[in-house]
Amino acid sequence: HYILDLLAKIDAPVILALNKIDRLAKQTLLPMMSAFAARRAFHAIVPISALTGDGDAALEQEIIAALPEGEPLYPADYLTDQAERTYAAEIVREKLLHHLREELPYTTAVLVDRFEEPGDDGLMRIACVILVEAASQKGIVLGKGGDMIKRVGTEARLELERFFDTRLFLDLHVKVRGEWRNDERILDEMGLGKRGH
Repeated sequence: HYILDLLAKIDAPVILALNKIDRLAKQTLLPMMSAFAARRAFHAIVPISALTGDGDAALEQEIIAALPEGEPLYPADYLTDQAERTYAAEIVREKLLHHLREELPYTTAVLVDRFEEPGDDGLMRIACVILVEAASQKGIVLGKGGDMIKRVGTEARLELERFFDTRLFLDLHVKVRGEWRNDERILDEMGLGKRGH
């Protein structure tokens, strides 16, 4: 109800995505959708399940339909507007969260220590530091016998090789840095500090 009250001031198209339909009895879904529709005129109400992916395609179609047409902001061959270093760090962090979401939801950061364009050997070199807040978290990131950090590194390297279209050497290290989220220098490097805004 609080969010609906906030949306009352917005005249842009609003799409309501009703999540967790995998946990909802079908006979309760239509009355719920009707109740929300009575509160506000939505551009669309789309039932989804983030867990199973049901409704994702429909939600994507509704979002595209609601977007205003205009000139492209970037050339057609641009894959991202992120700086290459930032993109590399985000890919490593994405792979970490994919495998360790339950164990380390918000306690990791990835900083790029070294970023070297391909040399004469055609090999790009990227070194990243994965920051965690406790020694126990370092063990989780490394995994038994280093298997987790190897898996994360391999998956990130393959994706980065596709993105940069070159062979790549990815070097990952894990460091314990308690309270890194309060370190302004680290936040600046990640583009999240005061100077990063």
